Amino acid sequence: MLSIGYDLGSSSVKAVLFDTNTKEVKAAASYPEREMVIDAPQENWAEQNPEDWWQNIEKVTNKLFEKTTNKRADVVAIGIAYQMHGLVTLTNKGEVVRPAIIWCDSRAVAIGNKAFKEIGETVCLETMLNSPGNFTASKLAWVKENEPELYNTIDKIMLPGDYIAYRFTNTITTTNTGLSEGVLWDFKKEALNSTLVDYFGFDEKLFPEVKPVFAEQGKITAKMAEKFGFSPEAVVAYRAGDQPNNAFSLNVLNPGEIAATGGTSGVVYGVVDQLKYDEKQRVNTFAHINHTAEERKLGVLLCINGTGSAYAWLRNNLAADMDYFELEKLAQSVPVGANALTFLPFGNGAERMLANKIIGAQFDGLNFTKHKLGDMVRACLEGIAFSFVYGIAGMKELGLEPSVIKVGNDNMFQSETFATTIATLTGAEIQVKESSGAVGAAIGAGYGAGKINNLQDAFAKENIIKTYTADISKKEAYQVAYTKWVSLLESKLKS
Repeated sequence: MLSIGYDLGSSSVKAVLFDTNTKEVKAAASYPEREMVIDAPQENWAEQNPEDWWQNIEKVTNKLFEKTTNKRADVVAIGIAYQMHGLVTLTNKGEVVRPAIIWCDSRAVAIGNKAFKEIGETVCLETMLNSPGNFTASKLAWVKENEPELYNTIDKIMLPGDYIAYRFTNTITTTNTGLSEGVLWDFKKEALNSTLVDYFGFDEKLFPEVKPVFAEQGKITAKMAEKFGFSPEAVVAYRAGDQPNNAFSLNVLNPGEIAATGGTSGVVYGVVDQLKYDEKQRVNTFAHINHTAEERKLGVLLCINGTGSAYAWLRNNLAADMDYFELEKLAQSVPVGANALTFLPFGNGAERMLANKIIGAQFDGLNFTKHKLGDMVRACLEGIAFSFVYGIAGMKELGLEPSVIKVGNDNMFQSETFATTIATLTGAEIQVKESSGAVGAAIGAGYGAGKINNLQDAFAKENIIKTYTADISKKEAYQVAYTKWVSLLESKLKS
């Protein structure tokens, strides 16, 4: 039996074919090769067309099966990981009302902040564990306030992964983890947060039926079975936001365990078993994939918008003819501190760990006679790594002090410069595992469909392919560069 896992990001869709009997990955693919377009109709807006996501699901599936002799008809379970905090809106005919407002869009910050104050900060934090801030609920409120004609045509709202599941099954559902990502879940009642829904004046009928994360969430339609060639009995059996799913793919399920990723955005994600929130709102807390009312498992999430997006910007605009491995060689030819060049990577909208402020990205200290491309690459990688270190310092105040950070062997953690910077300044060992979000989605699908008996068996073959540890010989140089970076950041926050 085979399961297939999709990981819908804002830059690409990844897919993995997984044998639920042998617990082996049979094939992996990604599409498109270059980052998907993010539309910005206005400054600090970010939108994508859900139909583009679906077309890329079709294309990545075809690419996946070009790499294997396994039969499509043996696929019996589908798992979906997806970019968090997005808003997809459908009419009662199942048509998309407007482009999806995705995770890094900042238009709704003021609406969310106003709700936080008017509902009451304590009420929000104790029930939702977060401010409404820049999350899905606030984005829907923005549509209601600014596009009333479109809002009145909405029959159901959903997250990006809910939309992909809908296209496979023609059934509109969501999960408790998904609603918690939108700050729409009440952790005291373990139900849709009626306080926020009533405050914004939403009709509860807008919100889909809640399904378990691991379960038969819907059988694919005959049309989809024929289109994809999957078993007509195939089911969508797992769905989770990219960061809870990334943690799951790294076998991070229990309190005290930590995962991280460095894709378009950067994330550090730690599991706790108590209702925790940060009064300063530098980190956010959501339902983890194995959270239940009886056995709480919560994910404390540090998110940094300007990470892979910053590095991709540098490459696309300054070194389009080079790949990331060539850029890494350039970075390693430059000393720690990038010859006094400092980079702030916050050019992708409001940053939650900076109190939702928009401070922009910048190179500081650029000298035309001294600095070259290699210095800019090194400064960029260090600046992104410093933002991780800065955020982890805030997580420590909540009792999450990592000695080990688990990451997948992709995205920015393929950079030794980046990973060593974090390891040196935090003192944590970084374990790189041969895994990915798509692998996690495929394993979750097999388990949710009952084709994998227990998760311990599923992760039995996980292996650490390399580790990054502190570079003690250069620790002082890293600390000097980091201190300078923090000083620059704090001066921007005060201005």
